[in-house]
Amino acid sequence: MFQPRFIALLIVLGTLAVYLPARRDGYSLYDDPDYVTQNPMVENGLTLDGVQWAFSTWHASNWHPLTWLSHMLDCQIFGLNAGMAHSVNVLFHIANTVLLFVLLLRLMENEERTDALWPAAFVAAVFAWHPLHVESVAWIAERKDVLSGFFGLLTLLGYVRYVRQPKARRAKRHLWFALTCIFFALGLMSKPMLVTLPFVMLLLDFWPLKRFDDSGVATFKRLLAEKVPFFALSAVSCVVTFLAQRHGGAVMPLKAVSLVHRLENAPLAYFEYLEKAFWPARLAVIYPLPKWIAPLHAMAAAGALAVITVAAWIWRRRAPYALVGWLWFMGMLVPVIGLVQVGGAALADRYTYLPSIGIFVAVAFGVRDGARRFGLAAAIVPVAAAAVLAGCLILTHRQLGYWRSDIGLFSHAIAVTKDNEIAHLNLGVALEQAGHKTQAMEQYRMALKIAPDSLEGHNNLANLLDDAGETDKAMAQYEDALRLSPHYVAALNNFGTMLVEQRRFGDAMKLYAQSEEAAPRDWHAPWLMGKALLKQGRDAEALASLQHAADLEPDNVEVLAFLAEVLASDENSRVRNGPSALALASRANTLTGGDQPAVLDVLAMANAESGRFANAQQETQSAITLSRKYGITNEAPALQKRLELYRDHHPFRQSFTGNAVLKKSPADGLKPALR
Repeated sequence: MFQPRFIALLIVLGTLAVYLPARRDGYSLYDDPDYVTQNPMVENGLTLDGVQWAFSTWHASNWHPLTWLSHMLDCQIFGLNAGMAHSVNVLFHIANTVLLFVLLLRLMENEERTDALWPAAFVAAVFAWHPLHVESVAWIAERKDVLSGFFGLLTLLGYVRYVRQPKARRAKRHLWFALTCIFFALGLMSKPMLVTLPFVMLLLDFWPLKRFDDSGVATFKRLLAEKVPFFALSAVSCVVTFLAQRHGGAVMPLKAVSLVHRLENAPLAYFEYLEKAFWPARLAVIYPLPKWIAPLHAMAAAGALAVITVAAWIWRRRAPYALVGWLWFMGMLVPVIGLVQVGGAALADRYTYLPSIGIFVAVAFGVRDGARRFGLAAAIVPVAAAAVLAGCLILTHRQLGYWRSDIGLFSHAIAVTKDNEIAHLNLGVALEQAGHKTQAMEQYRMALKIAPDSLEGHNNLANLLDDAGETDKAMAQYEDALRLSPHYVAALNNFGTMLVEQRRFGDAMKLYAQSEEAAPRDWHAPWLMGKALLKQGRDAEALASLQHAADLEPDNVEVLAFLAEVLASDENSRVRNGPSALALASRANTLTGGDQPAVLDVLAMANAESGRFANAQQETQSAITLSRKYGITNEAPALQKRLELYRDHHPFRQSFTGNAVLKKSPADGLKPALR
């Protein structure tokens, strides 16, 4: 009666309808700046430099070049249009749903058509509409999840095509095997979560591909040997990922979270994932790692998991889908179950994106066989399935609503979890960005009440206290942070900046020096030191510090543009260098796509210093036009004055003693999301 294409169309339309509101959402402060909005390499779109960077960088504590390229392509086509970036995530999710449906039908093609069609349709629909998957789709920084899911499902589809090819067609079998390896490599370059996919292939060999025969161990060895290229790719990905996360400081040491604590959390996390798959309530963007876990609770959870595993093994002949689905779920979660702690969370909804398929498969085919065995009325199962899917749609719609704003997202996380320090910190930042500084301070204080040793809480609260003129209280908070961690770079830099504001330059320079010693590859300390030296009139010394910052961060537009401005306009002739200023300003302009008024203004200064007044006039006029377009009116008089100077063939000159503004940002103190 129903054709697979018609069913797929219904699922696609339902997915579009439920996720359509996401196109109205903006960027989140949680990881989105790292991935897009404060990443010049990404913002500049697809460029040769960008492609080289994507394949060579460990930025954001990961190596996933395809994810970077996908964000670059978004910016190339749509600019920083968050709605379109969300729409791309939704389209990938829809594509993954269709691929999953096709995969299940291909896997079950030896069964009766109706026997496979409805369970496959149910699995695909639950995958598309389950609220656990909202995080993977609604979060722009989680493009890596839906992208790796896309290539992961293509890998499994390619593997099925390889297995189903008659052995006589050796060339075609080899082609499909090669394509499967390529899809797998692309998936790992999107997100390393796929490292356990070769084990899923072995599970599919058991059921439904039924490649195991009576020879037992010999068959297993042969099938295992067949997967060697995939295991090799997984091994390489594991090594690269560990190095990238350790390089980025994302991996928590055993001092912070003991091995015993990790082992206690793992079975509880598995159990919570299982519970949320069946009862998706109280979902949150952050689940804090408990400071203490009752050993009996961990043992009970581990015992329950063991019982389910043993039962699935006992029923492996009668219900092979139960064993395959359960081990699919358990195995795919191994890389993210917390044995390697990244980010300090107990679990994360997004980690269930592909692992949950195993549970859905076990349930769908189990219900099908159970209905037959117990002779349930024909209408009961479809009605129950429709109720489940309707519930998923309602809950997904509700969960999407929390992603409309950061304030809503982190407020909800606080409401449904306990002692969520990270959620309080991020809610504080969201409130601060919205101009609600008093409420933001309250959130930072609540974070500190939960975790008195929170470096980020002390740092962010100190910033706001300083802004409010309560310098003594701010100083106490910075000092508390530095007592806890003398090498905490954010507090060193921000405390130094506060002292510069008080013109205590000597003390500030000592803090910047400590910061540079603690993080010699971080550009912030030399950058702030350079600006502080400018405020003291020590322009030549400042130039060396600013140049060092630019060397450390060669693609940072703010650093490039400010250094170019100093070289182009400093009233000290021994500091000015027109050609260098022009090169730096041109680089900054290229990185921003030529549409940033402030960068164009600096480029005009550099052109004027180099005697290219016609170019200077053109760039300044463009800056004025763009400022009007963007509604930036406060700089218009200064731009107009500079334009008149260039028309008279005079370069622009300025003193930096009073206008080298130093900024403190709570973003420096934010804990990153789990990767």
